[in-house]
Amino acid sequence: MIGIDGLDIVFGKGARQFHAVRDFSMEIAEGESVGLVGESGSGKTTVLRALAGLVAPTSGTITIAGEPQGSRRSLALRRRLQIIFQDPYGSLHPRHTIDQILREPLEIHRMKISSRRILDALAEVGLGPEFRFRFPHQLSGGQRQRVAVARALIIEPQVLLLDEPTSALDVSIQAEVLNLLTRLRRERGLTYLLVSHDLAVVSHICSRVAVMRLGEVVETLSIEDLRASTPQHTYTRQLLRAAQGYDRTVLEELDQLDEVL
Repeated sequence: MIGIDGLDIVFGKGARQFHAVRDFSMEIAEGESVGLVGESGSGKTTVLRALAGLVAPTSGTITIAGEPQGSRRSLALRRRLQIIFQDPYGSLHPRHTIDQILREPLEIHRMKISSRRILDALAEVGLGPEFRFRFPHQLSGGQRQRVAVARALIIEPQVLLLDEPTSALDVSIQAEVLNLLTRLRRERGLTYLLVSHDLAVVSHICSRVAVMRLGEVVETLSIEDLRASTPQHTYTRQLLRAAQGYDRTVLEELDQLDEVL
């Protein structure tokens, strides 16, 4: 469903040039859920934005369902792939009701608009009809993210790009949203690419994970290997140790790794 081959993304020119993504390649099968993890600045979100058409690759190819994705994409191709952003408040128009928010993608993609379609979209993410004419500020963070999921799904995409979809939520609400995403993928046969700092989130929703550092994939491993803490690359092992909490020795080892690289 997703094919990425030799993706390079460079920002700026000359002395200010920054190589954000280096020779990134990945294949994701239809219905599969794959995670991208790594520290801030490792290039995870840049890959996601390139897939969504928000960032132009410097070189390399991207295909969705076998169709090459260029700088100009048809409406049909854009409908096939949707993105859910990290901040459930910032991604929703504050002066639009939930009804308007859900109608907009239908209007853009020239799909039939009906009250039943709006209500069904809300019901699918666990929200009742009473939410339809509320504004985003009248909803909790978890409810806003459910609306964001409904907005993405209402045009019936095949692929969802998830940019840290639970990082702005309380831990208890995170579990609810993750369970919702897991159920929707199973019922709709969706393909996910999830970006997250949280290894627990990735292990909950993904079947395998790619670890990025300095714009490159250093290791790809199954969730079973991740849970068993048996990665091969030094950076992945340190990432797992760092996820367990503050440890002075981890910081010292990271400094040594920087010197090696």
